[in-house]
Amino acid sequence: MIRYAMPLAAAAMMATPAAAQVEQTATGPVVELSVNETVMVDPDIANLSAGVTTQAMTAEAALTENNTRMERLIAEIERLGIDEDDIQTSGIMVNPQYEWDEPTRQQRFNGYQVVNRVNLVVRDIARTGRVLDALVRAGANDLGGIGWGVDDPAPSQDQARTTAFATGRTRALNYARMAGFSDVRLLRVSEAYTMGRPMPMMDQAVQVTAAARSESVPVRPGQVQSGITVNLTYEMVQ
Repeated sequence: MIRYAMPLAAAAMMATPAAAQVEQTATGPVVELSVNETVMVDPDIANLSAGVTTQAMTAEAALTENNTRMERLIAEIERLGIDEDDIQTSGIMVNPQYEWDEPTRQQRFNGYQVVNRVNLVVRDIARTGRVLDALVRAGANDLGGIGWGVDDPAPSQDQARTTAFATGRTRALNYARMAGFSDVRLLRVSEAYTMGRPMPMMDQAVQVTAAARSESVPVRPGQVQSGITVNLTYEMVQ
């Protein structure tokens, strides 16, 4: 897009924006670019979600049972060597349960359900499958998905940033020459970054069956994306 200078819009993406690093005033036409670059990296941490779901006819009974089982689960997590800073309660819910009674054509109260879930970080990803096995054996019947990540994304983001910046200048220079100019001058730059890959199971719990408890859990970390979106504004100059 070629026009006279106006404020550059922020990148529309789920990311963390960085403050503008360059800000100058243009006297000639400008070209605004948004350049996205990603780098594939090997993950070194696994983010897991595990919890306990219980149900009883009274909220107190359901909560008491859940507390007992959850304490056993957290004790097992700590026994596995997960640091306490890497264990975080993500939600506790107490919900009445109803089911439709066809003969009476009415909702029938079926007790209370209590859900307590924790998120944890496994820093030795080779142990992820064994950790999942241990969690189920300790009583977890509510597992979320696995989120793979990188503990320090800075090196891969630096790599993506360097490529994006070079790509942006090349594109701006091409636009300038097509418009009859010989060079470009950088006016503004801002960025946003992302890390990760889609995790379709994180928003929906997976109920663990008895059959699943007897199987080991094979996992493959694959690779994750480290991405940078660099927003650049160049002035076209002679």
